[in-house]
Amino acid sequence: MRFHPGIPVTQIRSLSGPGLLIGRRPICAGDEEALLPSEAVSYSNSVNAVRRQSGAARIVARSLLQEMGHPCGAINRSVGGAPTWPKGIVGSLAHDRETAVAAVSSTSRYLALGIDIEPAEPLPEDLIDIVTTDGERSRLGMSRLYARCLFVLKEAVYKASFPLNGLFLDFCDVEIDIENGIGVVSRACHQFNLKCEIGKDIVGIAYIEARADRV
Repeated sequence: MRFHPGIPVTQIRSLSGPGLLIGRRPICAGDEEALLPSEAVSYSNSVNAVRRQSGAARIVARSLLQEMGHPCGAINRSVGGAPTWPKGIVGSLAHDRETAVAAVSSTSRYLALGIDIEPAEPLPEDLIDIVTTDGERSRLGMSRLYARCLFVLKEAVYKASFPLNGLFLDFCDVEIDIENGIGVVSRACHQFNLKCEIGKDIVGIAYIEARADRV
């Protein structure tokens, strides 16, 4: 394999919690070689950049799973495109152009989990009305960087929500309250807890703890 296993996976402590591991790793040339044969099948028609990003995300996930003491097998894609996790594991993968991230936990601790990452750049003006709801815009004063945070958190909510209900959501189906760390999917009657870290990138997670009741 030509990928770079020696490049460490760095945990994101500000987003991690008890029983929840979140890590990041720079995407490197050759990371596409980290895709196991059953994983690579799903990307056979993808350009090399996509295979590389997906391989890097799985390097992060396997490192976190190993830290949990879990075997590091294949993380294949389901028919809907979501990653399939080993029994007893809930998780999520994401990447932007330069960095791959993953979040994993036990199903005994978390019922749902989603992660997303975007460059810490203002959201293009023409996307604000598409991504945000009237209620979100009234709360925001609409900084375009804040709007990018909303984009990231809505993507994280979608990734956490889809394995629970199989619904394909539009941006307007998710209402985000960043100040209170809450995301609501009205179509599915689910409420998610949210966290966000802003640095070179914006990383957001959405989750439902196993002990928490669904709305």
